Amino acid sequence: MTLDLAAYAAERGIKYFMISFTDLFGGQRAKLVPAQAIADMQADGAGFAGFATWLDMTPAHPDMLAVPDSSSVIQLPWKPEVAWVASNCVMEGEDVAQAPRNVLRRLIAEAAEMGLHVKTGVEAEFFLLTADGEQISDEYDTAAKPCYDQQAVMRRYDVVREICDYMLDLGWGPYQNDHEDANGQFEMNWEFDDVLATADKHSFFKFMVKSVAEKHGLRATFMPKPVEGLTGNGCHVHVSVWDAPGDAASTNAFAGDGDGPTGEVGLSAPGKHFLGGIMSHASALAAITNPTVNSYKRINAPRTMSGATWAPNTVTWTGNNRTHMVRVPGPGRFELRLPDGAANPYLLQAVIIAAGLDGIRKEADPGKRYDIDMYAEGHKVRGAPKLPLNMLDALRAFDRDKGLKAAMGEEFSAAFLKLKHQEWNDFVSHFSRWEKENTLDI
Repeated sequence: MTLDLAAYAAERGIKYFMISFTDLFGGQRAKLVPAQAIADMQADGAGFAGFATWLDMTPAHPDMLAVPDSSSVIQLPWKPEVAWVASNCVMEGEDVAQAPRNVLRRLIAEAAEMGLHVKTGVEAEFFLLTADGEQISDEYDTAAKPCYDQQAVMRRYDVVREICDYMLDLGWGPYQNDHEDANGQFEMNWEFDDVLATADKHSFFKFMVKSVAEKHGLRATFMPKPVEGLTGNGCHVHVSVWDAPGDAASTNAFAGDGDGPTGEVGLSAPGKHFLGGIMSHASALAAITNPTVNSYKRINAPRTMSGATWAPNTVTWTGNNRTHMVRVPGPGRFELRLPDGAANPYLLQAVIIAAGLDGIRKEADPGKRYDIDMYAEGHKVRGAPKLPLNMLDALRAFDRDKGLKAAMGEEFSAAFLKLKHQEWNDFVSHFSRWEKENTLDI
C-alpha cells in the first residue's frame, strides 16, 4: 500500500521533503520540496537535469523526474520538520536504466522470479576528522592498536550516542557501536533487512553520519583510505537469501545440508552456487565494490600500524576467518569483505545479486576453501586470482566480464564505464608532489 506523503506530512508536522536520488558515483542529489507541493511530486516526480549530476546525459536530454518511493520516507530525527525520501528516476515515462536504484530494483525483480529474496546487512565504517578533513579529530586517539578502545569511543560518545539514538527511534535495530581498527575510525551496526531497504538505510546512514558530525564541528568520511598507514574504511556485506520478503520470510535458502567444503560451513546448494558466482566475477565486481582511485590504497595496502589491513587482496573464501575476501561466519550466510566505504549503496547490492544469480543459474563452484591466515601465509596459495591493483585494472576486468555487464544492464554498464574512464584519465593527468620529489633531478 502506497503511503500518502501529504497526509504523512500533516500528521507529523513536516514542512519540507528532500526528494533524493543517488548518481553513478554515489553522489546524493536532492530537491527540497515544501509539503504543500508533495502530492504533485509524488504523482509526477521532481525535475532534475541529469547532465548536472554524474549520469551519462547531455544538456539536451529531457527532464529526469525523481519519483518518490514513499515506502522509504524517513523523518529527519535531528531536523523533524524535514523528511527524506528515496526516489526512482524516470525520463519520458520510462525508468532511467543507468540510475543505480533502478538497476537494483530490476535485479530484485529477477531474483523474485526465481523465488529468491535477498537480505543483507552492511558494516559501514567511517572516520571522524577535524572540520577541514586534515587530521583525526581526537588528538588523544593515538594507540597502535586502537580497535575497541574504551576511552577513545567514549571521547566521541556524544556523536556516537546521537546517531545510535536516531537509529533506535527509526526502528533499525542497532545493536553495537565500536571504535574500529584505525585511529579516529568507528563502526555502527544495525539489523539486516530486505536488500532495497538496506540500500536505502545505507544511503541515509551516510547522510545522517555526515550531518551529525557537522553539527558537532567534525567531518565524517567514508573514504576508503583517508589516512596513510592506517586501516581503511571497509563496508562489509552480510548476505543471505530467503523464500519470501520481509516478515513473510520463513526459510533461509542458504541454510541447509550442502556438500563438500561449503556444506561443512553451513551453506546449502543454492548458497554454494551464489557464492560461486561471487568468486567467479570477483575481479570485475571490484569496479563496483571498490569504485575509486583511493579504493586500491585499501585492498592492496602494506601492513598498517595496527598490524593488519583487514582487507583482502586475493580471491579466496573461508570459514570464520577475517583474512579472506569472503568468510562464512555461520550457517546460512556469508560476509563479502571486499567492498569499501566509497561503494554506491545501490550498485553495491545490485552487483552482489547479479553475480550471485549468475552463479545459481550456472551452478558455479566457489573453488577451494582456504582456512589459512592469508596475511601470514597467502604466498602459499596457488591459482587464486589477485584482486585488481588499481581502478583501471578493475574497469578493464568489468568490461571483459560480458555476463556481469549484461546482468547489470548494458545501458548502465556503458554509462558507468564511460564516466569512470573519464575519472581515471583525470586522475592520471594530475601531477603529484611525489613525482617532483622522485624525478625532478633525474
